[in-house]
Amino acid sequence: MKNIFEKLGVFIQSNRPSIIAIMFLLILLSVEGAQMIEMASGTETFVSRDTQLYKDYDHLFKKNFQTENIIVMVEGAEVKSSAVMKAADRLEHNMLPVPGVLSVTSPATLIKQINYKVSGRAKIPDSDREVLDILNIQPEAFESLMPDNTHMVLVIKVAGSSTDTQREDILNALDISLKEAVFPPGYGLVVTGSPSLRLDINKEISQSMGILLGISSLLMIVVLFLVFRHVRWGLLPLPIVLLGVLFTFGVMGYAGVPMTMVSMAAFPVLIGLGIDYAIQFHNRMEEEIHAGKSPEKALVNTIKHTGPAVLIALTMTALGFIPLFTSTIPMIQDFGKLLMIGVFMCYISALFFGLVTLYSFDWISRKNPFRLFKKKKEEIHTEIDPSNSSVAKVQKAKALERVLMKVANFTIKHSKVILVISLLTCFAGIYADQSVPIQTDTNTFIPQDMPSLVHYKQMQNLISGTGDHLNIILKVKDNSDPEILKWMDKFCQYEVKNRGHVYEATSIVDFLKEKNGGNIPETSEEIQKIYEEIPESQKKEYIQGNQLLTINLDIGQAMDNLEITGIKELRDIVDKDIQWLQPPPEVNVIITGQSVAMIDIISALTSGRVFMTIFGIVLVLLGLLVVYRNYIKAFSPIVPMFIVVGWSGLVMSELGLSYTPMTAVLGALILGVGSEYSILMMERYFEEKENGMTPVEAINQAMTTTGSALIASGATTVFGFSALIFSPFPILSNFGLVTVIDVCLAIFVTFVVFPPMIVMMDTLREKKKAGIA
Repeated sequence: MKNIFEKLGVFIQSNRPSIIAIMFLLILLSVEGAQMIEMASGTETFVSRDTQLYKDYDHLFKKNFQTENIIVMVEGAEVKSSAVMKAADRLEHNMLPVPGVLSVTSPATLIKQINYKVSGRAKIPDSDREVLDILNIQPEAFESLMPDNTHMVLVIKVAGSSTDTQREDILNALDISLKEAVFPPGYGLVVTGSPSLRLDINKEISQSMGILLGISSLLMIVVLFLVFRHVRWGLLPLPIVLLGVLFTFGVMGYAGVPMTMVSMAAFPVLIGLGIDYAIQFHNRMEEEIHAGKSPEKALVNTIKHTGPAVLIALTMTALGFIPLFTSTIPMIQDFGKLLMIGVFMCYISALFFGLVTLYSFDWISRKNPFRLFKKKKEEIHTEIDPSNSSVAKVQKAKALERVLMKVANFTIKHSKVILVISLLTCFAGIYADQSVPIQTDTNTFIPQDMPSLVHYKQMQNLISGTGDHLNIILKVKDNSDPEILKWMDKFCQYEVKNRGHVYEATSIVDFLKEKNGGNIPETSEEIQKIYEEIPESQKKEYIQGNQLLTINLDIGQAMDNLEITGIKELRDIVDKDIQWLQPPPEVNVIITGQSVAMIDIISALTSGRVFMTIFGIVLVLLGLLVVYRNYIKAFSPIVPMFIVVGWSGLVMSELGLSYTPMTAVLGALILGVGSEYSILMMERYFEEKENGMTPVEAINQAMTTTGSALIASGATTVFGFSALIFSPFPILSNFGLVTVIDVCLAIFVTFVVFPPMIVMMDTLREKKKAGIA
């Protein structure tokens, strides 16, 4: 492999102008692709479209029956006035013609209907007294729309299958209509509902993305100043990794990968990972130049030695990310896609553009054609080749390098104790991990102080029926069969009476009984006649064609109170009730709905999480065996990361955190990120072994050379991940906190657990080869 990379180094060194030209072309293409990125949120980001639960929800309920409500809440001193009702009436008239709006319902709508029956005039009365008189005729009809004297609600129904663009157009039209409606002074107007909330989440994601990248970049500058000052142009790795991130944005747009609240976390992660590649190349080239090599020779040697090592580490990182694609949660799969694309783009950026830029800077500093640099007396002009002596190989250690050497010697001296303690605490963490709870309330994943979420919760508390639902779909031969409708009525009454979390049940039966004196007609003909009298906008919420009926069970704020686990239990209970009540022959009953479709999250956060971690370990191990064909080289990077995975369980348990779709990927992520440190350290260790060093000398040299770069790259990774802690999304801030701790642990085991382990394993192998028992 090194021969291939040596030829690649010669090619890069010989084609620097062409590579720079290609870089600018890719920048332009990436900017174009980034503009194609779409924001995504909602059920589709949590539940795979391939699951049966989602298919039932999408094909049977969402496309046929589901509607979404945009709610306008009016708040003022007295909403039962003619002026307020006339404003609501004007708003209704303005919104009804808007494409995508199915219906608009408000107290004004009902007042006009009642007034028409009483006086023959379908209009809002001019006096407050007349309005109050009409309200008192049927007070129960206004309860849900006017919960008290100071609040009124207007409900704008849109199709559940509407796109985000269509919803945004409707909301923009609503903003204009609210101004034209001219509500009296002093009345507050709040627009809420799930369409409004979803669009606000998308906007928050877009704004947070820029903030996170900015914070991550600032933290990178700080850490590079702190730990990468021993090289020239120590800030160069940052623009190089940002170039890789830009390439990732471009590919993301062209590939159609959406931006979600989870996938946006990939970019601070990529900055933390990608800058590591740039630092490794940068550090090795500076090392070669200071060792006396010419810039041309330094560039080729850097690519020859560091290129394969970083590529192997990248490959193992990518293998650790592959288990993310086994998740049943789409936004976790998108997160995996971005990480896979991103690490490759950052590697390309560091290998080609980073080294060419570094070479160009070195050439300018040496030739100084524009007198931009002052000549330094300490510049090295002599060629030194220290490879003939292992003593010369170990260069004069600086303060950090002396500390690392002492750490290596200490850990090797106490290797057995360190390994035993590490493994015991690892297994303790695996045990503690089993008691870590899971969080399935998706509303807790978004900023709790976001105004649209605050208004949404206010609306749910104010208005009944705006919570979660179980939607029962009945596939029938004839939706006017009296026996089927009687069974539906019996089932609805049973659920409301016997299931404490079912607060209301609605179906087409309610309209039939209302128009037939409280009874269900005995013949299909009578039922069909009543169907024709029911307004189409009301009827299509419960009937589709001649063979689909639906029952909506109001289960209140189940996502908050019961969470997904409780909803699953309630779904199972209702399913047993259906079997016990025995629907009429040839009636197929399916329980679906948005809440039910989310049930698959449970398996993703429990068995799916464990499977991802185990699958990641197996993949990385197999990858190392294929690359090295040596069990020591394969197992030595895996064991430290397995220990960190165990420790991660202790961290989650001690911090009192819950598993979310993000923290559930920690095992796979740590395998991907942390194994790189051990692999790079191992590569340098065996390189020094090949140059004639003993195992202890080799690990000391690896610690003082690669170890210094690993501390720099590890610190940048930690700082890059730290940006996530500042995210307004709790799902990301908690993930960032745990990930930072886990990366610190990964760095810790690389310097404390890995050295004694590799020396112990390698020494045993050498003894076996020499025939010593």
